[in-house]
Amino acid sequence: MRLLFPIVLVLLFGVSSCDYFKSEEKPEAVARVGKHYLFKEALEDLVPEGTTSEDSLVIVRNFIDRWATQMLLIQGAELNLSTENLASFNKLIEQYKTDLYTKAYLEDLVSQSIDTVVEPSELKRYYDLNKENFKTNGTLVRLRYIHLPKDHPKLEQIKGRFFDFKKKDAAFWENYQLQFINYAFNDSVWVELNQVYRKLPFITPDNRDKFIQAGMGYTQPDSTSLYFVKVSQVIEKDQISPFGYLQPTLKELLINQRKLELIKNIEREITEDAIKNKKYEIYKKP
Repeated sequence: MRLLFPIVLVLLFGVSSCDYFKSEEKPEAVARVGKHYLFKEALEDLVPEGTTSEDSLVIVRNFIDRWATQMLLIQGAELNLSTENLASFNKLIEQYKTDLYTKAYLEDLVSQSIDTVVEPSELKRYYDLNKENFKTNGTLVRLRYIHLPKDHPKLEQIKGRFFDFKKKDAAFWENYQLQFINYAFNDSVWVELNQVYRKLPFITPDNRDKFIQAGMGYTQPDSTSLYFVKVSQVIEKDQISPFGYLQPTLKELLINQRKLELIKNIEREITEDAIKNKKYEIYKKP
């Protein structure tokens, strides 16, 4: 099939892939479609290090072919699309450019001056004012557990200390925790029930009420091991999420609010400064 527009490809056969990347004083065209040229600099970093010469040529040729196809399609669109469509697309392109530039510039300005430190008291105040808006999407649980072999020589001692959990036993747990199959001691952390299902596979959505109730402690055996579990607290779906669980989310919300406020201030100051320095004027209608 004959092409509607001439394509000139400049490929040096027998030359290694490295020859594409030599720095030159002037850009060298490697392909042309109509009045559009593809220059050698566009091929920089195209070929991964260690690629063979044969594969390099294939990668470069495919890239050039793809560029040529796109240029031909663009030229075809410019010739065949209606004036109204072209005007609409050009408007969208200009708007996208404007949005892209302003977004990048504002983000750079904000990053230079935003205060990302949020005091715990500020988080708590925000939570207290808005907690009705933060309902749980699923069940949240606080618990601790140990999964260990049935034949562990210190089984009864571990069991006793687990269900009578004391801070003074920290050294004891540090000494034995590497002998456990799995464990989690920090029952001050809220976790989603789906995480519990993964860590304690004997618990399922069908039997969860049997094993997940506030204050419940139990031993659960399987064929070769035992689970010791102590459930501290449970919050069901659609209840108010606890403050501890929401803290990371609340911090992000407050920082985003600061960003929005900072952007408004920057935009206002830029406009006011432009008016003051006669860079921005609104002409009165005659």
